[in-house]
Amino acid sequence: MNQDKILSSVKDQELVEKRRNQMIQGAVTLFKEKGFHRTTTREIAKESGFSIGTLYEYIRTKEDILFLVVDSIHRRVRDSLEAKIDLKHPSTENLVALLESYFRLMDDMQEEVLILYQEVKSLKKEARAYVLRKERDMVGMLEHAIVTCLPNEISKQDAELLANNIFVHGQMWGFRRWILQKQFTLDEYIDRQIHYIFSGLAMTT
Repeated sequence: MNQDKILSSVKDQELVEKRRNQMIQGAVTLFKEKGFHRTTTREIAKESGFSIGTLYEYIRTKEDILFLVVDSIHRRVRDSLEAKIDLKHPSTENLVALLESYFRLMDDMQEEVLILYQEVKSLKKEARAYVLRKERDMVGMLEHAIVTCLPNEISKQDAELLANNIFVHGQMWGFRRWILQKQFTLDEYIDRQIHYIFSGLAMTT
């Protein structure tokens, strides 16, 4: 499953991408306020700045819009990780920069991540499988960066577990923000998480 399989009657791919990005922004706003099931396609069209007829030129169902939202979240995370992973010059500093970037992105996307976990159950089986595969890919990128930057300090098994922990701890800032933000600034949260990560690594060597 990918965006190309979401049918559109419009052949101009640049325009398709532009309109779908407008839909994604409008849908995220509404899904945050009302949830997926209580939001109508007519409301999404209005929030996106065009008519319901125009909306249906670019998608077939409301589920298509939810898939576009989910896919957009994963693409932003993937692109951010790829931009920060410098595997030609692996180092501890390179890994720290990657972790900081990931945690800050999760802060920036906390509403979208909440939507992802709240509404992904509404996707059809094929789309859910796609989402899970993309999530595994992103964890795999973290794992690869850890092994490459710390080749003599961690086993592949430990790197896999650590990558999953980092992935979840980044998202936890959004899930638990109602209490965490009373105790920590974002910078403090990132500093402590990175401290615990490297403290744990020191214990395994």
